[in-house]
Amino acid sequence: MMSQTELACFARMSVATRSPGSSNRPRGSSKLGPARLRERARGLTLTPGQYTRVTQVALAALAVIVITGATVRLTGSGLGCPDWPKCYGRALPPLDTHAVIEYGNRVVSGLVGIVAVLASLLAWRRRPYRRDLALLGLLLPLGVVAQAVLGGILVRDQLKPTMVMVHFGLSMLILVAATILVWRAGHEPGAQTRMLGVRSTRQMWTVRGLVGLGAVTIVAGTVATAAGPHSGGTHGQVIERLNFKGASTLDWTIHRHGDLGALLGLGAVLLWWWLRRTGAGRDVRRAVGWVCVLLVAQGAVGLIQYYTELPAELVWVHVTLATLTWLALLWAAAAAGRPSARIAAQTTEAPVTRAGVRERLPA
Repeated sequence: MMSQTELACFARMSVATRSPGSSNRPRGSSKLGPARLRERARGLTLTPGQYTRVTQVALAALAVIVITGATVRLTGSGLGCPDWPKCYGRALPPLDTHAVIEYGNRVVSGLVGIVAVLASLLAWRRRPYRRDLALLGLLLPLGVVAQAVLGGILVRDQLKPTMVMVHFGLSMLILVAATILVWRAGHEPGAQTRMLGVRSTRQMWTVRGLVGLGAVTIVAGTVATAAGPHSGGTHGQVIERLNFKGASTLDWTIHRHGDLGALLGLGAVLLWWWLRRTGAGRDVRRAVGWVCVLLVAQGAVGLIQYYTELPAELVWVHVTLATLTWLALLWAAAAAGRPSARIAAQTTEAPVTRAGVRERLPA
C-alpha cells in the first residue's frame, strides 16, 4: 500500500509528463481536418521509382478497359443501358444480364479514370519535378473523359459503326500517351541516347514505320469488325453495319485485314533479324521479338475464327492479342530511341563477327 505522500508525488509526476493541451483532448480523438489534410498533401512527394510504378498501373488499367469494352460488345450488351450516364433512368441497373454488363463496364471506366487522374496529379509531386511528365500525365484523364463522352454518343446513336471505330481508335491513342509516360518516367533525360537502342537512324525509322503499319492494320481490323456480326446489340435490336461492298463487305474487309497482318508479321520478323545482326539494344530486340510472337498467335486465332464463323469468344481473344501487340509495338519504338551521331556514324550497317565483336567500318 502507498502512503499519502507517495500518492501525491505520483500524481504530480503524471501531470508533469502529460503533453501540453492533452488534458482537454480525449485519447483517440485526434482527427485530420481539411487544413491538416492539405498540409500532408503538400508534403507528399514521390521518388522517380515510385512514380514509375504509378504510371505502370495506369497503363495496365487503360489496357484492361479496352478488354472490358470488347466484352460489352461481344456479349451484345452495348445497349444494355439505353441511356447515359444513368441506366433506365436510375442510378443502378436493373437485374438484367446485358444491363449489368454494360453498367459494370461504366463502373470500371470510372475506376480507370481515378487511376488516370492520380497518375496526372502525382506527376506534379515527383521529385525531381519534370515538366514533360506533368504534361504527358494530363493526357490520360483527358483521354478517359473523351472516351466517356464518346460512350454516351455511342448509346445515343445506337452503336453506329463509325463511332465504334473512333471509340476503339481513341483507346489506342490513349495507350500511346500512357506508354510514352511509362517509358519517360523510367528514364532520365538523355539516358535513352546513351543506352543506344538502335544502331542507325534507318533502324529507328524502320521501327517507327512498323508501328505505323500496325496502326493501319488495327484500323483495318475495326473496319472488319464494323462489317461483322458482333454489332454490340442483342436479339431484336437493329444495329447499322458497314456494307460498302454489299453482301461481300465482311469477306473483303477480313481479307484486307489479313493481308496487312501478314505484311506486319513479315516486317517484324525481318526487323528482328536485322536488329539482332547489327547488335541493337536488348530492350528493342526483346520488344520486337514479342511483336513477332504475338503476331503468330494473332494469325492462328484469326484463321480459326474465320473458318469457325467468328465465334465471340475467339473474337475477344483476337482483340486482347491486338491490344498486347499494339503495346509491344509502342514499347519497341520507345526502346529504339535515337542513336547518337558519333556512334551511328561508326556502326551503321557494321556486321558482327561470330565472336560477337563488331567490325569497325572504314572512316
